[in-house]
Amino acid sequence: MEHRTSRQHVVDMCRTMLARGYLKATEGNVSVRVPGHELYAVTPSNYDYDRMRVEDVCIVDFAGKHVPDDSGTGLAPSIECGMHANIYRQRPDVNAIVHTHQPYASALAFLRRPIPALTDEQVRFLGKRVAIVDYAPSGTGFLARNVQKKVAGGDNAFIIANHGIVALGTDPDRAVFNMALLEKVSIAYLLALTTETGKVYTIPTAIREVAFGKLRADEKRIAAQITEAVSPLRVPADEELPSADATAAALAAPTEGKPAAPTEEKPAAPTEGKLAAPSEGKTEGGEAARLGYAISEYPDVDDVLRRLRALVAQPIRGLRHDALLDVLNYYDTKCRASREITDRAKRRIPGGVQHNLAFNYPFPLAIERAEGAHLVDRDGNTYIDFLQAGGPTILGSNYGPVNERVAEVVRASGPVTGLFHEYELKLAEIIHRYLPHVEMYRALGSGTEAVMAAVRGARAFTGKKMVIKVGGAYHGWSDTMVYGLRVPGTYRMNAKGIPFGATSRTREAFPHDLGQLRRKLIENRLRGGTAAVVVEPVGPESGTRPVPRDFNAKVRQLCDEFGALLVFDEVVTGFRLGLGGAAGYFGVTPDLTVLGKAVSGGYPMAGGVGGRADVMAVFGSGLDGKSGAHIQVGGTLSANPLSCAAGYFAIEEMARTNAPVIAGRAGDRLTRGLQRLIDRYGLPYVAYNQGSIVHLECSGVMLLDMRHPVKLLKENKARKRLMEQMGAAYAAHGIITLAGSRMYTSMADTDEVIDDALARFDQVFALVEGV
Repeated sequence: MEHRTSRQHVVDMCRTMLARGYLKATEGNVSVRVPGHELYAVTPSNYDYDRMRVEDVCIVDFAGKHVPDDSGTGLAPSIECGMHANIYRQRPDVNAIVHTHQPYASALAFLRRPIPALTDEQVRFLGKRVAIVDYAPSGTGFLARNVQKKVAGGDNAFIIANHGIVALGTDPDRAVFNMALLEKVSIAYLLALTTETGKVYTIPTAIREVAFGKLRADEKRIAAQITEAVSPLRVPADEELPSADATAAALAAPTEGKPAAPTEEKPAAPTEGKLAAPSEGKTEGGEAARLGYAISEYPDVDDVLRRLRALVAQPIRGLRHDALLDVLNYYDTKCRASREITDRAKRRIPGGVQHNLAFNYPFPLAIERAEGAHLVDRDGNTYIDFLQAGGPTILGSNYGPVNERVAEVVRASGPVTGLFHEYELKLAEIIHRYLPHVEMYRALGSGTEAVMAAVRGARAFTGKKMVIKVGGAYHGWSDTMVYGLRVPGTYRMNAKGIPFGATSRTREAFPHDLGQLRRKLIENRLRGGTAAVVVEPVGPESGTRPVPRDFNAKVRQLCDEFGALLVFDEVVTGFRLGLGGAAGYFGVTPDLTVLGKAVSGGYPMAGGVGGRADVMAVFGSGLDGKSGAHIQVGGTLSANPLSCAAGYFAIEEMARTNAPVIAGRAGDRLTRGLQRLIDRYGLPYVAYNQGSIVHLECSGVMLLDMRHPVKLLKENKARKRLMEQMGAAYAAHGIITLAGSRMYTSMADTDEVIDDALARFDQVFALVEGV
């Protein structure tokens, strides 16, 4: 049955009003707007409300026309359909309407006496006064037009001459509240009229205007959620979602249990900025192309950005207050062990946690066990893990086959020797096998270190000093790259503790703005030239601002034109988008590639930089580097046997199982299911994915920037708070996300896991204000 939630609201409202004595038998009618559609659910005509079922409620469009469905009841909607339709068209802030014949307000309808501003509560919720709507016969267009004229003024309660009342609300609960408040005010006014006729006092005009101003502000805020929204993506209830299980079965069938065999390879020529066709067979990169990529269909970037802009343009839409209290109660009662240990940690660890991913509202969760698609905290609560350690565990958490093989290496050599180990070479070779443009690879401790090394290497190789990044992107916490961090155009806003000299040769270009990037490259010529342009190939913050399909190719062309090195930061996308990474998917060859996280399968010391052999020669550190050009990078624990073996085994296992593609189909299933829920609840939220990188934007805080500084300063905190609260609500319902707005799926996310997650998201969305 379509629009079941709105129908259920109608039934619940009728039950409430019957219990309170405001409805009798078949009198009156009740309706609720269907979110995201020009439809509303309304009570059937001449039908006993005490017997009414969800399937008996009718769906009507904004022209007042009945929209039959497959519920099979065949009941006709209320004869007042036209009146309800006119109100919804006139007032986008109204999401529910009550029309009753309650006794005391009806008495005033017979007297045709409007109710003046008696109390500030009345004005705050009902309007400046309760006006009388001119008489017209029931169910006629005349009455519908009379009501429409009155509601345009912004009031929420009206007395219809010789007929009854109409009460409006921003949601079903508010409509019932306004109806009850009107009856309360009607009783008081009638008593005042009968006791001392002509001596009924109203509140001061100034107080009335203040109260009404608050009402109008609320109405404008709610109306903006309708008028500034875009049409949601329609996902039919019976649509079959993409299946990770089917993909896994199809991939496993021909080669089940057989690891991919190594192939002899020849160096591949750079694509020189052109979108290359995937190569097949045994050429370098051919195996990665054969295995395929996690992205089944690249998102329509223009449409995604349009929806994101619409989200940012609207007022925030978060949890109802009572629902937020329930979420906080979950943490207070179900997560006591986590709270106890993280409170202790604050005495010895700055902020109480060692990594930003662990920050969580209202306090961090302490995890005891991880396996596959699930996490278990100290209190025994189980969660679906869409954090996946920030992205590296594409096989799923704590993957047994890799752990067993790593344990054998550690038993033989220990985690580190300080001398050369064969898995240093094996890791570099398997990376080159799937990323042929990584002709040489230098292992380091983290993605941050790898970016630092890439920038230093680019400067040494080119002899130029300037570096350009895309504003809003995160490339680690090194002095050079903490510039325009997360919010485009903020320059050094997050650069506390960093001398000006450290960022004096860093510049940023706004996302997608190739014209500005060109201007920066031209400006940098006067400063000695640009050594490198560093990009996240799917867009800043793992695609939070997704880039057009041809963006990287055009950046490649600009780098070639200005003699700058192109650096792909594939800390997240490396292997997650496929064994060929983003470079393979987009068909664009960078000069240097930064890897991290996935390169050691979730084990520590995860990072490194690789690329063209002539550029990588500067990393020889005096051993075989170019005379006068080699740079000093490294560390005792870089390229240790534990991490290199883990990375080698993880990549080998990802190739055997084709985990990136399976994880990508899980991301498709999750995203499509989320879009269906967003459509069902009429929410302004935006869901899209780039394979196994899934974005769910509820506040749009990551889309704020310094091109709109007033909006940034005014709304940043509120939108960030909403994102935190939604993240807490997801966790309270058993889902771990990255900051409440991003999710990483893995091979462990079967269809059953994704469907379980969607059921939990369904529960959370039902708690959103106005639903």
